[in-house]
Amino acid sequence: MFFVVEKEFVLKLARQSIANYFENKNLLEIEDEQIPDLLRQTLSCFVTLTKKGQLRGCIGHLEATQALYLDIIENAVGAAFRDPRFNPLVESEFLEIKIEISILTPVTPLVFKDAEDLLNKLRPNIDGVIFRRGRKGATYLPQVWEELADKKEFLSSLCLKAGLAKDDWEKSGLEVSVYQVEVIK
Repeated sequence: MFFVVEKEFVLKLARQSIANYFENKNLLEIEDEQIPDLLRQTLSCFVTLTKKGQLRGCIGHLEATQALYLDIIENAVGAAFRDPRFNPLVESEFLEIKIEISILTPVTPLVFKDAEDLLNKLRPNIDGVIFRRGRKGATYLPQVWEELADKKEFLSSLCLKAGLAKDDWEKSGLEVSVYQVEVIK
């Protein structure tokens, strides 16, 4: 659980990372003693950027491989400049950008028997969901439930995002995992 001081640090770090990239075209380097202990833990995150309430970029990692503060720096720059769905952020829109950071719990496989069991086990607004079938895969953060509250619609949309048929969630062989997030905005 993050406290106000850490939350403020996290948001400032993400904004500074983007500003630094505009100026220097490289990742922000920060002195180790400035980092709160909680942010030195190996955790993963997603950084989501919105402009006037619309998605403007979202990049993150599902698996924790580095200190959280490094993940925030990397993903803030990725969301601003490397999300393939959007043109890179330009400085004139930077002040309009709102930043949201989702810190993930470890990913856990969801065991289910069939499509009905899958529907019953999913927890809207709590679970982030990952689909994998072969080399194809995609995830939705728990916040996406706000836009796609119907479980079937959510799952069909996630299938399409993964490059699968929209009804693939109803077929056997789909790997499903879940995670939860702490949102800082």
